[in-house]
Amino acid sequence: MYFFRKKDPNRPISFNLKVMHAINAIAITVFLLGILWKLVEWLIWKKI
Repeated sequence: MYFFRKKDPNRPISFNLKVMHAINAIAITVFLLGILWKLVEWLIWKKI
């Protein structure tokens, strides 16, 4: 039940947690952009 618990309002917001989430979001974005780039590159080479 870890994912379904309510957020504790008394828990302090950790700077490290914010940084971790930001880096994770950047990594996911770069990964998706890389996949998109490879798909576009593959489609361009497929036409030639």
